[in-house]
Amino acid sequence: MTTIYSKGAADAILLGVTDIAQRHLGWQGPLALDMRLVEDLALDSVRLLTLAAEVENRFRVLLDERDEAALETVGNLVDIVRRKLEA
Repeated sequence: MTTIYSKGAADAILLGVTDIAQRHLGWQGPLALDMRLVEDLALDSVRLLTLAAEVENRFRVLLDERDEAALETVGNLVDIVRRKLEA
């Protein structure tokens, strides 16, 4: 299945996640794939849920408990979204 995310998927998803972080979490500046969600972005449990919900809405994917447990970095989030979009 070909999606709009097939080419340059990680870059497109990272831009989307950056936009979400800026609009809904008050993050300023760019995000890097190696940034840790809790330590670097200072996300508490409520803000992590906000991020997850907004990512689901933006990309039309569903994150399950296993996905959420694997989220440590922005790169983890980008990889999970990319896999779901390409499935």
